[in-house]
Amino acid sequence: MRFAFPFRFRAGPSLCAVAALLLLAPLSVAPSRAQSGGQADQHAALSSGAKAEAAKPDAAKPATIEADATNQQQPGVAVKALDKMKQVAKSASDIFHRVPCHQPTGVPNSTGSLPHVAAKLAAGKPVVIIAFGSSSTQGYGSSSPEFTYPNRLAAQLRRQYPSADITVLNRGKGGEDAPEMMKRLQTEVIDMHPDMVIWQVGTNAVLRNLDPVETAKQVEDGVARIQADGADLVLVDPQYSPRVTERPESARGMVKLLGRIAALRHVGIFPRFEVMRDWHEKQAIPIDDFVIADGLHMNDWGYACFAQLLGDDIIRSVGAIKIGVNVPSDVRTYRPM
Repeated sequence: MRFAFPFRFRAGPSLCAVAALLLLAPLSVAPSRAQSGGQADQHAALSSGAKAEAAKPDAAKPATIEADATNQQQPGVAVKALDKMKQVAKSASDIFHRVPCHQPTGVPNSTGSLPHVAAKLAAGKPVVIIAFGSSSTQGYGSSSPEFTYPNRLAAQLRRQYPSADITVLNRGKGGEDAPEMMKRLQTEVIDMHPDMVIWQVGTNAVLRNLDPVETAKQVEDGVARIQADGADLVLVDPQYSPRVTERPESARGMVKLLGRIAALRHVGIFPRFEVMRDWHEKQAIPIDDFVIADGLHMNDWGYACFAQLLGDDIIRSVGAIKIGVNVPSDVRTYRPM
């Protein structure tokens, strides 16, 4: 498993348009931290972690750019806006310089085959992927929406298949697990008729002590319904983080439960728990380097590495070169950040 999720900055016509708009009219830009959801029953822990996060620049507070009637006439406003965009792009491209994202050892690619996505790419048809899950899909803990795992995954796949029309929709909602997700499965997933669904589930079931037998029934039912609609499917198991590992039996049980469902239904599974454990135990990366202060959610680096490894698995499973997709060699070998 590996990783790649870039954020490239191009000073093209679109940026010039942004600069012009900044000069002509008041503008308030408030990038979201992608944290509006969060795990519903983890708010007490989040409150205790908020002080630590608040000490980090731009970690918990959205940046705001305001252009009033006075500074509308000042070119410096547009320059500052462009500088800010450059800084965001640079932070994305530099995210792996301090801590590289390496392939975990002894963690096999279990994404399985993705025939529906492969066929769409080979035929030059649009591909729609839905990221379905809770707050770690929604992106709680990331510094901006661009740094959530679905957005990073979208960028990686578009880079790998430069001529393809690929859309990744984020359908994560904080605090949910199988009971709540099943209520919106039809309208937010199946009715969209996606080519692939990445279903992250199980973490809140562990934290809320949900009945594993009932959880298994709900996930199996959801998997069967997604398959019946014709989509490829990859399950994502819980994260390896302090709030999860403090319940070791429940965590191990959930990982095994999802693995059994994947094997039974012949769908893929991304072993996030083992991947993150490899970061800490084998690669000696401190927990604080990939988990935020609440002890549960990943930070920008964690989401970036998760997305890159998942994307690498998807690319291998699709078999980009064999299906005849025109992928230049420099694109195939380029791994930014």
